[in-house]
Amino acid sequence: MEKNNYITPGGHRRLLAELAGLVKEERPEVTKLVQWAASNGDRSENADYLYGKRRLREIDRRIRFLTKRLDAAVVVDPLKISSTLIQFGATDEAGASKRFTIVGVDEVDTAQGRISWQSPIGKALLGRGPGDEVLVKVPAGEVTYEVVAITYQPIE
Repeated sequence: MEKNNYITPGGHRRLLAELAGLVKEERPEVTKLVQWAASNGDRSENADYLYGKRRLREIDRRIRFLTKRLDAAVVVDPLKISSTLIQFGATDEAGASKRFTIVGVDEVDTAQGRISWQSPIGKALLGRGPGDEVLVKVPAGEVTYEVVAITYQPIE
């Protein structure tokens, strides 16, 4: 049985857009290139043909992956959550220097502080409230975070 793929509305839209781009634009273009290259004769030494076939396999692999992720998607809108505890979609002020937003695994962007709900920090923060201290084991050792404030806001 497939696990649920929790995702924000913005993350869901991005996956749908990527899938549509692959299916409606990129795959047809590469298919035309492969057909043209095949019509030129000897396929064994035809770089356009060989590259095109390889690119088609990559596109098809990504389409299958995105389709599975979207089929298992459970869209969670942070604006519809009213909780004083950290849940999926929460933005957490963890002390003076850190701010985390709990998102789905397909939306991780550590540069923007977006961490997966399945990451060590995400798991440690879930269910915590303001004033709670969280000890997180990371590859570099242990880090302590204090939950300062929690908000639920749009995530794009």
